[in-house]
Amino acid sequence: MLKKLLSGLMGGGSKSAPDVEPVEYKGYLIISDPQDRDGQFRVSGWIRKPVDGGEMLEHRFERSDVVSSREACDELMVSKAQRFIDDLGDDIFNK
Repeated sequence: MLKKLLSGLMGGGSKSAPDVEPVEYKGYLIISDPQDRDGQFRVSGWIRKPVDGGEMLEHRFERSDVVSSREACDELMVSKAQRFIDDLGDDIFNK
C-alpha cells in the first residue's frame, strides 16, 4: 500500500523519474537515477517534497562524482542528498 501511495505522489505531471523505490528523509523523497557513463555511474536523481494540495516540489540533483557500480552510486546519491537537505532545507527548491 505504501508503495502505491508513493507511486501516486511521484506521478502527477512531474518530470519523468526512474521506477525505483524512493528513500524518505525528513519529509523529503530521494530518488536515485544514476547516469551510465561508459560503464561507470554518475551520481544523479531527484529530491522531492510533497506539499499541501497534492503538489510535489522537485529538484534535479546531479553531481560530478562517478563510481563503478550502480549500488555504490545509489548509496552515494542518498548520502549526498541527505547532506544537501540538511544544509539547505526547502531552499533547494528556490530557483
